[in-house]
Amino acid sequence: MKSKEFNIQLKALSEAELREKARSLAEELMKLRFRKASGQLQQTHRLDEIRRNLARVQTALKQKTSAVMPAL
Repeated sequence: MKSKEFNIQLKALSEAELREKARSLAEELMKLRFRKASGQLQQTHRLDEIRRNLARVQTALKQKTSAVMPAL
């Protein structure tokens, strides 16, 4: 999925949905790291893709939470 499309989808999600998406991406990243360490991972580019998507979700989540709470 293209990053532009992914960002558009993220904007439509609620804060709870973003938290769930971040949790699932972190879990998938952990599984991929284990598979890489054991030599079973064929598509190593997935590690970078998942890591970047996780960062995008975390950024969108931070933007939503900072929009709700004013800076002190």
